[in-house]
Amino acid sequence: MSNRKVTGPIMVAAAVLAIGGGSYGVVSALSGGGSSAPGRGSPAGLGSGRGSNARSGPAAGGTSGTVAGMSSSGFTVTTSAGQKVTINEASATKYLNGTRSASASAVAAGDSVVVLGTTDSTMITATEVIVQPAGSAATSAAASVVPFQRGARTTAKQAGQIPAGYTEGQGTIVSGTAANKATEAALAAYPGGVVDRVVQLSNGEYEVHNIGVNWPHHVFVSKDYKVVGAD
Repeated sequence: MSNRKVTGPIMVAAAVLAIGGGSYGVVSALSGGGSSAPGRGSPAGLGSGRGSNARSGPAAGGTSGTVAGMSSSGFTVTTSAGQKVTINEASATKYLNGTRSASASAVAAGDSVVVLGTTDSTMITATEVIVQPAGSAATSAAASVVPFQRGARTTAKQAGQIPAGYTEGQGTIVSGTAANKATEAALAAYPGGVVDRVVQLSNGEYEVHNIGVNWPHHVFVSKDYKVVGAD
């Protein structure tokens, strides 16, 4: 690991990788169990054009999982649901080993990591990489996450409390500290997917949008960054 060098700012590949054919059924909290598939024909539902929070490009998000391999420009992560994610490092990427500041050499194959950064389908340009101590990976709701399977119908269920009056497409995409904290909370409760955007709702809560799994697609996080529900 000591000979791995972090390169300068890395350009994310222009070709967006499609996850499982790029169509995901997203269950609306008020749809009565019906589903829709935003962004059909576009990778991973990006730029669906539905509502004010529709992505037009990469946005703040992240993922968690096990480091599967290293490269000169970053590493790859396999999530607990089997999703493969490419992590690109940059000169500004920050590293933590647990809660302690670290360097890029702290990241090694087999490590459990949380990655925060700019998500573009299954690519993340990392702003922060957190190496988790052995045995600390969250498993609280891992068993309830439904991995993505091509052709499988979206699981239509809810957990916890969905914000009153919520409908898909509400809210404003956020970045920075708020997005990072909401992403970390969602990944700790429901590991396995890739967060490709974080939306702040009118009541101040957050909707964390999850791809790469058949459930949950929306994880709801309170103003103090605690997971309160999912659908």
